[in-house]
Amino acid sequence: METGSRCGGKRPRNGVFELGIGTFVDDQGGYTSVAVALALLVSLSLACSLATSAWVQNRSADVQAVADATALAGANVVASYATVATTVDACVLTMGMAGLVTLGAGLVASAVPGLGAVGAGTVEAGRKVLDARQRFATSSARGLRAVEKTLPLAIAVRSAAVAGASGQGGIDYVGCAVPFPHESQTDFSGLDDEVDADELVDLSGPMSEASGRAKQAKEDADAARREGWLADCGDEPRNMRERADALASLPSAQNPHYASPETWSFGAGLRRARAYYARRAATEAPTGTSGAELTDSAARKAFYDYALAEVRAGRFVERADGTVDIDLPELPANTDEMRATRLYTDSRWPCTDEEGGRTLHSSAQCPGAVGPSSGTASLRDLEAGSAKICPECDMDATDMGKVAAASTSIDNGFEHHWRRLVRASRDYEAAKERLAEEEGKIRDLAEQGSDAFQRALDMLAVPRPQLCPPGAWGCVAVVGRGGATTSPASLARAFVESAELPAGAAVSAATLAPDENAAGNDVLTRLFEALSEDMGGGGAGVLGSVGRLWGSLLQGYGSAADGLSSAVDGLLSGLEGIPGGSAAAWLRNKISQIVRAAGFEPADLRLRKPVLTNSQNVFDKAGAGDVATVRELVERLPSSGSPADLARALGQQVANELGDGRFTVAELPIPGTDVTIPLTLDVGDLLGAMTA
Repeated sequence: METGSRCGGKRPRNGVFELGIGTFVDDQGGYTSVAVALALLVSLSLACSLATSAWVQNRSADVQAVADATALAGANVVASYATVATTVDACVLTMGMAGLVTLGAGLVASAVPGLGAVGAGTVEAGRKVLDARQRFATSSARGLRAVEKTLPLAIAVRSAAVAGASGQGGIDYVGCAVPFPHESQTDFSGLDDEVDADELVDLSGPMSEASGRAKQAKEDADAARREGWLADCGDEPRNMRERADALASLPSAQNPHYASPETWSFGAGLRRARAYYARRAATEAPTGTSGAELTDSAARKAFYDYALAEVRAGRFVERADGTVDIDLPELPANTDEMRATRLYTDSRWPCTDEEGGRTLHSSAQCPGAVGPSSGTASLRDLEAGSAKICPECDMDATDMGKVAAASTSIDNGFEHHWRRLVRASRDYEAAKERLAEEEGKIRDLAEQGSDAFQRALDMLAVPRPQLCPPGAWGCVAVVGRGGATTSPASLARAFVESAELPAGAAVSAATLAPDENAAGNDVLTRLFEALSEDMGGGGAGVLGSVGRLWGSLLQGYGSAADGLSSAVDGLLSGLEGIPGGSAAAWLRNKISQIVRAAGFEPADLRLRKPVLTNSQNVFDKAGAGDVATVRELVERLPSSGSPADLARALGQQVANELGDGRFTVAELPIPGTDVTIPLTLDVGDLLGAMTA
């Protein structure tokens, strides 16, 4: 029996060396050195082959990742522009709101007597804000149009930079993103529409003038009321109340005291006079039986009866429209004034037939009345010769005329203070009539003002610009990988042959989606805070009422209607001195109602962020076709060139409308100040940042 050789070989036959199982397995059943060496060689060859294959696969897939990054870079430019445009639109709208609210507040103030100057100044401030808003809107629309025309170039440059920077390990990439739509489709007409507030401004002047006249009329009425109160119960030491107490012992229930003009009315003085003359007429009696004493008492009694009848016929009525109807009689203070009253014409004096003829007496108890009765006569009859003066009582027109002469001329008489009251009542009635007339004019102007405010607000409430810049539907990136590249030498070429990575291309797309996790007004809040810091802590406009109003509207821009309504209510409720039921109060409430019913289109302020999407979605939105479009874009992509060249090769027209350096989109005026802050884009940074 033969055994195998130690090397596992067999003897050659016919000169040929043959390998048998013994070459790999020895006599004891173990593996020979040849078997182990061969196994190691095969394992190394397989491992190197797998590494080379993995390298090829990974490098092949990298072009898609680069295309994704390139598409996102293009969409990020669009997102940056959307932030700028939204901020500008917010400033335009809120400045218009602030201007109109300020104008409305000024119109309300103009309708308040005494606040005409404040109203005129407030209206002027509102007009300046609207003028600044118009200049800003016009320049903003012009600036944003230029930016949108330059967006395709910015997208190409930004995206091409990302593609070019993605190369590594000897692998180069070239490509850029193409925006869809290619050209701007934004309608800026809503942004720079003019808000015509001339009608509101024109109404302010006449309203201020009318309120000024109303103020003067009110002051005159207040002064007349105070004069009447002083005459009745306010002047010390003597007044109607004090005289009624001293001369007639009038009880306090009929003779009340009023502490101030505000608690008093001319009706109170009229009631006091009625009670006083009723008491004097009821208690009047002669102090003796002589003719002179009888005449004095009879004249007083006649005067008191006459005065009582007159004051009882007097009236004081306050109407709902603020006017008054006052008729307080002015009692005669001398003989001439007496002759113009019933005291002179009434036939009340007894007459008798005496030796000298028909004689007039002050009383039937006159010692001179000894003849038969001859009826009655008036003082006018006496002076006309129809009767003679009695030598005992000596009654004539002079006796009647002097009854109230002294008590009217000096302040110890009730009639002195009554005459002051009567004349004050006439001034009061005239002033209240003028006040009502001016308030009627103010109401008419207020109605015109509310209509003008409605029209101006309708201009402001036009639909907001619907942004549709290049790239609004999405950006499609086309990226190509450079020519054939061999696998690295480190992948053990002693065991396997080197692998070649062929040229390749990939397409990706990105669009903008709202970031639900971002607070809608964060950007605008930070903008206003930054502007406030720039303005400093002095008394400048951002810290003033108009600036604060604009700031609150700016930060509440996302819900424009609610923000404007709250701002209007807050500003108008802060106006002091507006009496309830007045034209100013009506206008204030009307403006608030108009604003609440305005129906401003709420703004979507959610931040936009780039997200990847199927390129077909972008093509469908743009109506650009199907997979053939992708193939065409890939075939057009050159192997090298500038970003502008790449964009043009892909069918995109690019141009720089912004120039070099920094481009000023618009000058932002700060309401309430003379300060303007430029909103600029750094062209060198490819429109990627907004600075203030």
